[in-house]
Amino acid sequence: MGIILGILEQGLIYAILALGVYITYRILDFPDLSVDSTFPLGAAVTAVMIANGVHPLLTLPASLIAGALAGMVTGLIHVKGKVRDLLSGIITMTALYSINLRIAGKANLPIFNMNTLFKNPLMDSLPASIAPYAPVILLAVLAIVCKLILDWFLKTKAGFLLRATGDNPNLVTSLAKDGGWVKIEGLAIANGLTALSGCIMCQYQRYFDISMGTGTMVVALASVIIGINLFRRLTFVKATTAVLVGSVLYKGCVAVALNFGFSPTDMKLITAVLFLIILLAGSARKRRAKVHA
Repeated sequence: MGIILGILEQGLIYAILALGVYITYRILDFPDLSVDSTFPLGAAVTAVMIANGVHPLLTLPASLIAGALAGMVTGLIHVKGKVRDLLSGIITMTALYSINLRIAGKANLPIFNMNTLFKNPLMDSLPASIAPYAPVILLAVLAIVCKLILDWFLKTKAGFLLRATGDNPNLVTSLAKDGGWVKIEGLAIANGLTALSGCIMCQYQRYFDISMGTGTMVVALASVIIGINLFRRLTFVKATTAVLVGSVLYKGCVAVALNFGFSPTDMKLITAVLFLIILLAGSARKRRAKVHA
């Protein structure tokens, strides 16, 4: 049961990150590598605020805003600076490494003795029968709220413009809309969700580390691809729901791999291999579909 709860907890935290990457990868078709630094940005802001006695709930909007600003920087570099999308993300990612160190003051900032979303008087007062499940319930609520807000946004006029920018930029221009600013808006939302995920992870593990964002892009992409491919034929399942489920399944695959005797130090290797298998399986499915067509 402890293993299952751990899978659900980490899967739901990364599900919020995956929702952000879903926007850039599936909607905007933008390879935003700044995610690897936006994730620890949210954690750095959170750790500093909590260490200074700020209420844990206030760290959620603060990290969201910080991530959105970082996403806007990536968008401005790409749209206004005419820099290629991949390079724009790399520039922001590189700059954020130093900014994260500036914010936290050091490479590792623990908050073990401070109140967090998962360790506070309210959580401590819960009955022993409920306490082990409280983190999962809280994380599920946070992930579902993010999903529902994103679903609502994608149904608005701004959401439809965001989708059109990724699918057909010429259509957006014909509607007398600036596709560049729509793209900046999408990157801001995506990185805001990414930083929010980093904020929650920081409170979950009770410390900030400068390297905690390494490989998050791969984890999020794998979650998106698993979810989308798994529910491709089930048209009644929304893409955001598929992404949430995909994140939990991906963490489950990692846990199974570790139980086969791998060391925790092999985590990045396991992540890379699983991602490669997912990509190869997706490519093979597309080739078979073309042959049958």
